[in-house]
This record gives sequence, C-alpha cells and structure tokens, in this order.
Amino acid sequence: MKLLRFSANGSPARYGLVEGDTVVTIDGDPMGEFSPNGQQFSLGDVKILPPCTPSKIVAVGYNYVGHADELKEIQPFDPLIFLKAPTALVAHGEPIVRPAITQRLSHEAELAVIIGKTAKNVEPEDALQYVFGYTCGNDLTDRDLQKKEVQYARSKSFDSFCPLGPFVAPGLAPSDVKVESRVNGEVRQSSSTKLLIHSVPKLISWISKSMTLLPGDVILTGTPPGVGLLEPGDVVEIEVGGVGTLRNPVVAER
Repeated sequence: MKLLRFSANGSPARYGLVEGDTVVTIDGDPMGEFSPNGQQFSLGDVKILPPCTPSKIVAVGYNYVGHADELKEIQPFDPLIFLKAPTALVAHGEPIVRPAITQRLSHEAELAVIIGKTAKNVEPEDALQYVFGYTCGNDLTDRDLQKKEVQYARSKSFDSFCPLGPFVAPGLAPSDVKVESRVNGEVRQSSSTKLLIHSVPKLISWISKSMTLLPGDVILTGTPPGVGLLEPGDVVEIEVGGVGTLRNPVVAER
C-alpha cells in the first residue's frame, strides 16, 4: 500500500491511496483508521505535496561506515543526530535551489521515517509501532559550510534542502531496503538499509529518549557512500525500495 498527500483543483491537502496511475481519496485519519471514499483522480492531474508536515526533521550522520570514510570522519559510537529546518522541505518535482553562496552542493539518498503517533522514551522493540510510514529523502548539504561550522544546521537547512516523497509506504519492513541515488540517470549511490550501523528501531528509540517525536515528524536515517556534487540543470533521483522514486531538478538561486 502507498499513500500520497496531494491537492486537486485547488483543494486543501488530503491523502489518497495510490493504485497504479490513480489516486483514491480516503476518509479518516491516514495515520490511524481510514477507508477509501471512492473519489478518484489521475495521478498526473494532482499536485503532489510533501508527504507530511513535520514539527522537526531529525537527521542521522555517518550511519553507514562507507560514508564516514569518504568524508574522512570518525564513526561515532552512538547515533549522531542533528536537526534540519522544516522550511527546507519540498515535494517531488519541486526545484532544489542552489544558494548563491554555495559552491559545493551535495546530494544524500536516505530512507526517511515518518512518525505516526507521539513517541517518548520508546524502547527499540516497540519503536516500529510509532511509525506512520516510510518515504524517500534527500539530505542536501552545503559541504563548505558543513566543514567550516561546528553545527550542521545552516549547511543542511537552506530552503529546498530536504526533498521528501513522493509516496508514503506504511508497513514497509525497514531492515533491508534498497537506497539509491541517480544524477542525470547515472547511479551515484546504491546500498541497502541492512548496512545501517544503527537500525531504524534503535534510531527511533534513541531520539525519543532525547526529544518527544510528534506525528508527522521525520527521521532521516543516514546516507550510504557515493555522495556527490550537484549543479544547476541536474536532475537528482532518490529511489527507496517499496516506496518509489523522488525526482527533483536543480536550479540556481536568482
């Protein structure tokens, strides 16, 4: 099952079930009990929106050994977490804007976890009960600012630096999921979440013991090796097995 958050004909945001090239709207709570109501739209006729409206985006650094190595960083013993501004969020198809001050803009393909109910002090064995679903994430980074500044907030939080979508896959088993990035059709990253150093349940538990996770909050679980630079005119695709492909063009700031 896949869900899509969308608008049609100027309507407010809503969720629908994706059935091939058709979106069937639902009644009820997409993070709880819901049912299809029979109203249908062609997927090509709707405006795809970000899959959720998070109060916070919690990202995890160096969660694949190969990525820590390629950036010449030491892999931390415990999960390394940082925050991205919710205003960085953009949907499938929307442009990634390279700021004028950014010389080295890098993509990072990630499995994104969307929280479905309030989580505080959750144990790993219970963690997946708090998940709404999974989607594709791109943790864009200004590499020069990341190296220059102690905190990652600015280098990770420019507007458009967090594409998510297009679909939400509830019930996906996150332990062995393909994660791949392509730029202009060329594969840059290709790995699996089975190589995560800290698993999805551990990450949810770890984060929930530091901060309360609210419905709609996002956890970006880390990126595999192979990150690379983007230039205006590029098209970057993030594919997550069982979810789909997130596609965004890159443009220069005007």
